[in-house]
Amino acid sequence: MPLAHQRAAAGGAPAPGLPPRVGLGLKPQHFREILETPPDIGFFEIHAENYLMEGGPFHHYLGLIRERYPLSIHGVGLSIGAEQPLDEAHLERLAGLIERYQPASFSEHLAWSGHGDCFLNDLLPLPYDETSLARVCEHVERVQERLKRRMLLENPATYVEFASSTIDEPAFIAEVVRRTGCGLLLDVNNAHVSCVNHGRDAAAYLDALPLEAVGEIHLAGFAEDRDGAGARLLIDSHGAPVDQTVWALYARTLRRSGPLPTLLERDNDVPPLETLLAEAGQAEALLAGELARRREVPA
Repeated sequence: MPLAHQRAAAGGAPAPGLPPRVGLGLKPQHFREILETPPDIGFFEIHAENYLMEGGPFHHYLGLIRERYPLSIHGVGLSIGAEQPLDEAHLERLAGLIERYQPASFSEHLAWSGHGDCFLNDLLPLPYDETSLARVCEHVERVQERLKRRMLLENPATYVEFASSTIDEPAFIAEVVRRTGCGLLLDVNNAHVSCVNHGRDAAAYLDALPLEAVGEIHLAGFAEDRDGAGARLLIDSHGAPVDQTVWALYARTLRRSGPLPTLLERDNDVPPLETLLAEAGQAEALLAGELARRREVPA
């Protein structure tokens, strides 16, 4: 039995896992403030590729912060959806980072970023067909085998689709989860962005995903533009507060899934830590409200 299926049969992600609270992306401009005045936050998340060097100030501060908070590591460069084999050197460096910090969670994107020797600084879509499905499953299995842990796969934000696709995105993701035993990182903002861009219903999209496999939720803001035909175009910018529509989708998701670890992402135009903590408080309130609702005993 493949490692991923063994872990799934044993009950999913390794303990203790992330707490069902709100976390923040760890930003260098906040390092000292976090250590001097530790915020009441559930966890911090880093992008793996920012920490693949051996030493330096990033590792100095991360080591100190890791002593106080659970850690989630989020990869952006494995190119899980690429046609070519995984970059084994990159995977090896990633394994070293995970061994060093023992994060409660590791996740990557359902996307590709490289072809041959060319690496593109973007998360690009792939066709959803049987060939892609087999290749993505093979890549996920290899990652889980090397890292010796269950990974979470994030649903993408997309702006174009392949006419050759024969499987819809939720079904594709559900089948990857079923075949590999991986978990799902549910990015609610990505779901909203993609569904607006492709004229679909975000609530129906979320309902079709395997929510029982979700190990972490992401929330973020988007930018808005118009495409060449003048239609509304949303861009997953991570540079604005969470939109009210995304908050509503998040609350709806929690009612189905229950409280789950939730990351508030902000990677561009990063505001003061105080501002991020205030926005994180909105998600904490929704988590607490759902937990209270589930604890109520029917009359």
